[in-house]
Amino acid sequence: MYFTGIIIAVSTFLIIGFFHPIVIKAEYYTGTHLWWLFLVVGIVAIGGALFIENEILSAIVGVFGASSLWGIGELFSQRKRVLKGWFPMNPKRRSDYED
Repeated sequence: MYFTGIIIAVSTFLIIGFFHPIVIKAEYYTGTHLWWLFLVVGIVAIGGALFIENEILSAIVGVFGASSLWGIGELFSQRKRVLKGWFPMNPKRRSDYED
């Protein structure tokens, strides 16, 4: 039996699940100011995946990098969800939500 696909699938599921609360917390505490950090982490991870010989590890690091890049868009979408009232607004950053 070959478990490579299952390992990558489960890892992808867990990585996406890991990024969901990170995006929510990052937006709550810092707003969209940390988008560049998601960009740097994503580029480094994807670049690093190119040099990892192990196929499973390379795929997992690549998925992590892609999820980090996807997190940039989700960070800005999370701000919109906060403005709609779907998620709580950080009272210490109330001025950040005023146009």
